[in-house]
Amino acid sequence: MTQRMILINSPYFISEENLHKVDDWSEVFGNDHPLSLEIGCGTGHFVVECARRNPERNYLAIDIFNRGCFKTCNRVEQAGLTNVRVARAEARFLMAHFLPPNSLSQIFINCPDPWPKKRHRRRRLVNETFLDLARYVLKRDGDLYFTSDFEDYAVEVAMRATEHPNFSQARPAPVALDIEGYPRSKYMRRFLDRNEPIYFVHFRCDKPEGAVLPPPPVEPGFRLLWAVASDL
Repeated sequence: MTQRMILINSPYFISEENLHKVDDWSEVFGNDHPLSLEIGCGTGHFVVECARRNPERNYLAIDIFNRGCFKTCNRVEQAGLTNVRVARAEARFLMAHFLPPNSLSQIFINCPDPWPKKRHRRRRLVNETFLDLARYVLKRDGDLYFTSDFEDYAVEVAMRATEHPNFSQARPAPVALDIEGYPRSKYMRRFLDRNEPIYFVHFRCDKPEGAVLPPPPVEPGFRLLWAVASDL
């Protein structure tokens, strides 16, 4: 994937070079508050609202698109928040290489690419490999939230999580049309304003207390390579 790059000078942006230098996320934030991960931060509406409501939590927001990271950093700075960091990274690569085991209390995935054509569905983010990675980085009782405007994707994720040995359903129904108090991303609002549903999935990690599992294998290629535009 080649993208035209926007230079990001925000103090809240973590470049890939600096990701390699992170040994302890509490040092990045200057405290040991629980850490949450948003995968696919887009324009930053969701993570900013989460961080505003929960100053006792830290948030790492990632996106594969440089422009999304740029917009999210701007929104974080405008909101005057200090408990958000932004990185441009592919989720599985980040989880496998830059997040220690048991380091996350929450993972949020809001309306990822649904790959609606049947022959493309193997490209969907949430599969067995992803759930193994989520189990690895989540603490026991950590929360996995997933939303989609495609019902079949939400049902598929709920089914996979139900079948996984270390995730349990956190709500009465595996798929719901709302979670009270759940912030809305800009993309989600677009659908809700047209009276089109968003499907919510919420599961909890129930691996053994204190378990440190080996990192699951990740297929080669789950990493971004990009060319920096010469005329930034």
